[in-house]
Amino acid sequence: DVEKTSQWYQTVLGLVSGHGGREYEQLLFEQSMVLQLHQWQAHDHPHIGDPKRVIGNGVLLWFESDQFDEIVKKLQTHQVEILEGPKYNPNAHHREIWFKDPNG
Repeated sequence: DVEKTSQWYQTVLGLVSGHGGREYEQLLFEQSMVLQLHQWQAHDHPHIGDPKRVIGNGVLLWFESDQFDEIVKKLQTHQVEILEGPKYNPNAHHREIWFKDPNG
């Protein structure tokens, strides 16, 4: 559900809709696009994946932010399922948190 997912990212991470719609969305941060959402059945994109697969089957998104502590608080406030962290990753030399969005 593109609209539901878009609303989640807007509410939880503070992103802004740059397009809006049931089939396609662009999510922006400070007027730069950081995420695109696209419905399986919309338009002709045969290599986008298999809509019959269970959601949450391994798509990972990575966002970088200088507002890490604020994002952690937002995730906690919205009771987002945290998978790991917050923690410091010594290999990457940054802090990170792993969580699930509405699509798993």
